[in-house]
Amino acid sequence: MKPRRRLRPVTALTTALLATVLTACSSSGSDTSATSSPSDGSSISVSHIHGLGIDPADQRLYVATHEGVIAVAADGTATRVGDKADYMGFTVIGARTFLGSGHPAEGSGGHANRGLIESTDSGKTWKTLSLAGKTDFHALKYAHDTVYGYDSTSGILRVSKNRTTWDTRARLAALDIAVSPTDPDTVLATTEQGIARSTNGGKTFAGGAGPVLAFLSWPKPDTLYGIDTAGVLNRSTDGGATWTKTGTVPGGQPQALTAVDAQRVLAATQNGVYESRDGGKTFTEQLPVTTGEGH
Repeated sequence: MKPRRRLRPVTALTTALLATVLTACSSSGSDTSATSSPSDGSSISVSHIHGLGIDPADQRLYVATHEGVIAVAADGTATRVGDKADYMGFTVIGARTFLGSGHPAEGSGGHANRGLIESTDSGKTWKTLSLAGKTDFHALKYAHDTVYGYDSTSGILRVSKNRTTWDTRARLAALDIAVSPTDPDTVLATTEQGIARSTNGGKTFAGGAGPVLAFLSWPKPDTLYGIDTAGVLNRSTDGGATWTKTGTVPGGQPQALTAVDAQRVLAATQNGVYESRDGGKTFTEQLPVTTGEGH
């Protein structure tokens, strides 16, 4: 089996303005870590964060990290719910149902790139759906009963209706993608030139324009959120044509962004996971992260 690769050159080396965000995914040595106190009294090491979501089944926050998926209860109790694999692309698509990608836990065997994987028990167990050994999705979005995935191994956008066979769309250097809630053909991507837009389902993209953002989340037709490399949260009500700053997420460089609805926003930065209930004006810490060596 080939050595695990944390970051692919199509994404990292061609996106200079986003390098400070991207390099946080590249370390395989010591990790940024967080210490929490789960119910069994032990501590959980939370490395670099790759994804966030709310499970509608129990309304818990789920955090996809370098070392497993962490569930955070309303009282702040954090528990690892499954293995200690590295979950890169991650999204909650329904009750107890998550999609992911990434790399297996150290020493567990299996393909270095896990392709598209699925959990139907809130992250406790996962099964491979497709592209095992071939693809490491660094961004996954689910809209219009379709999976949109940015394949970091090739820099290609891939799209699937059935989660097993894939259409190959455009090749571009991007960090994150977003899909319009009303139009499956409108896809946005964050690039070093700004936001690249596709109006044909990701087959082609116009050149980047507007603000340089790291991550995007598009929960409602008139609500598109984007966070820049300094943690400044912006909102667009016209699909990305214009943007307004709403606030700044504590903790510096962003690592993940998910807007649950127009008012509820989840963001991970270098030192924690934060939640806003007022559209990004104010944030409260949900899971602390203490920066260590290696990131």
